[in-house]
Amino acid sequence: MEVRIRLSGTDPVTLDSLCKQVKDIAGRTGVDCKGPVPLPTKRLMVPVRKGPSGEGTATWDHWEMRVHKRLLILEADQRTFQHVKRLQIPKDVNIEIIVR
Repeated sequence: MEVRIRLSGTDPVTLDSLCKQVKDIAGRTGVDCKGPVPLPTKRLMVPVRKGPSGEGTATWDHWEMRVHKRLLILEADQRTFQHVKRLQIPKDVNIEIIVR
């Protein structure tokens, strides 16, 4: 059974620590693990007008949020998959698990 784990979040350090935890689980159970593969970072740009009324000079603030993504591929058995599902996922990290 192949398990693809796709992680996304705004903090790359949190994602890397979560990837390390998954790799440790794979190493302890003797399962082959590929990754983490860094996927392209999505940049969300929001220009905001500084003046509240709209009059005066046109000055803008540019806010940016970056969404970092990682991909892990495990050749997992049922026991490894159960350990991965029990991981404590932080609130700011989205996880998508695809089982093939």
